[in-house]
Formats: sequence, structure tokens, C-alpha cells
Amino acid sequence: MGFAQAFPVTYTNILPSLLCNSKRKLCVSTAKFNPDNDPLLLSATASASLRYHESLRPEPLFLDPYAGCFVPDNTPEDVIQDLHPYCLAAKFIDDKLLHTVSLIDGLKQLVFLTDGMDTRPYRLQLPTSTIIFDISPEIVFKFAAEKLKDAGAKMPKGCIFYHIPLESSDMEQAMQFKGYSGSRPSIWVLQGFPMMTLANFEEVLSMIGSLAMKGSLFLGELPACLAETDTEIKSNIRQRVDKLFMSNGFRVEIINYEGIAESYGKDFASGHNNSILFAAEQLLHSDDQMESWRQEFQRIEDDGDEDGFEEL
Repeated sequence: MGFAQAFPVTYTNILPSLLCNSKRKLCVSTAKFNPDNDPLLLSATASASLRYHESLRPEPLFLDPYAGCFVPDNTPEDVIQDLHPYCLAAKFIDDKLLHTVSLIDGLKQLVFLTDGMDTRPYRLQLPTSTIIFDISPEIVFKFAAEKLKDAGAKMPKGCIFYHIPLESSDMEQAMQFKGYSGSRPSIWVLQGFPMMTLANFEEVLSMIGSLAMKGSLFLGELPACLAETDTEIKSNIRQRVDKLFMSNGFRVEIINYEGIAESYGKDFASGHNNSILFAAEQLLHSDDQMESWRQEFQRIEDDGDEDGFEEL
């Protein structure tokens, strides 16, 4: 049995209890770290194993030259015949991300909400003047960073990388301290990010809605467990997700896995896949934009008051 089969990428049974912080209420793990049985590490390693095995296929969707540094040394190099929805989603996200970032002039802001082992900052050919923010569990990220360092992984030239621990007490402040600006375009990517319920995802949406400039892109994959935690919403999960996006100021498109596979010339049987692949556009103005306009309106109003006094 391969590693990917031994630890399938499902989050329902392996994520630890979560604790929400007091500011943005993003949920963080309260479990103590043990590299042999830490649930967040096992989940992240399982995803890395899928990328590793996909890279071994004769005609892979993508190549991840660093995924192998995360998997155990005794991981078999067998080629998995069936196309995994996680890998299909990863390919779609990669292509959409690279296309969109190429359209942005000047400084580019990428925000990855990940499991701590995302290799996109290293394996994708990102343009210069790109600032990358990785929001992920700190202990898993540090574990992965050591592995990547040993593997000789390097960022594309001209890119800046910041890690924002998922456990940060104030996520918005932590990002702004590192230079994030809600007055500049941004692209947000979510895959592997530890979430247990739709309520957790709504907290993420609320944060992004406050930080992302109007017109910014949010794309990613919601884990299947979000559709399995509540039997009442399992049947209409897509409608519920669509309403969540709209209520937080996003116009969303739910992406069909079969259609994406066909566009890449691949066969894909959805089976019992309940994951949701999406691409969304921010329709509202960020908090930074609103504050800039508030200050400008205040300045105009103050100038008007001064002109009035001069006339008197």
C-alpha cells in the first residue's frame, strides 16, 4: 500500500481539536506537536505524497520537485493510476494563479492559506516584484522549511516571502506589519488549509473580505469534510457555499472537476469526491480602500470649511 493510500487526504478524522483566537477567529490547533502522529503534519504529508506520486506519472499534470523531501524514505515509487482530485485542483489553481498574476502591473501580492507544506513559492515561475504571504500552522511550516532548505529549494529571483503563523492573535495586523496592503491587487489561494466546518470557512472569508482590494481573486479547494460534518447541509453544500461567498462580497464560480480534467486531456471519475473547487472575485472595497476614501472625503470637507471661513 502506498503512502497516499495509507493517509488519504481527508480531513474529517485526522484534524485535532481547534481553538479560535480572539481577533479574526481563525481556528488553530491545540494539539501538541509530535512528528510521528501529529494530525496536521500527517495531513500535509499526505497531500505532499499525492504531489510526489503525480510527478512520477509518465505525463504528469505538474511537476513538484520538492514534494519528495516531505514523504518518508520508504515511500514506494509506484505510479498511481487514478487521477486524484487534489492534484487536478492543484493544476487548476497553478494555471489560474500564474495567468492572473501575469496581468498585474507593479507589485504583486500572493496569499497562500496552506497546510504548511505548499511548494508553490518554490516550484512556480513567479514574476519579480512578487510578495508572498504563507498562512499556515507554524510547527508544520517550520518542519517543512528545514526539509526544503536541505533540498536546496530557492525562491524565484526578485520575490519576497513571509510566513504568517496561523496561530497569530491578529492575522490582519500581522500581515500589514509584513507589508501587505489592501489598496493593491492580491491573489488568495486556499488548498490544504485546516478547516473543520463551514463556520471556519466563513471566518476565512470574512478576513479576506476585509483585506482584499476590490477585483482581487480568491481561488482554491474546500475539503470534502465541510460537506460531511452536517447531514442537513450535505445535499445542498454548493448552494450554501455560494450564499456564503455572496454574503461576504464575493462572486464565485464553482468549478467542475470533470470539465477541468477534460480540458487537460485527462480521464477523471469523480466517484465520491465531495471537494469543492472554486474561483471568486472580490466585489467590495477593502478596509484599506474605505479608510483611504474616508480620509480623502475628510480632507475635502476640511478644505471646504476653510474656504467658507475665508469668504466670511
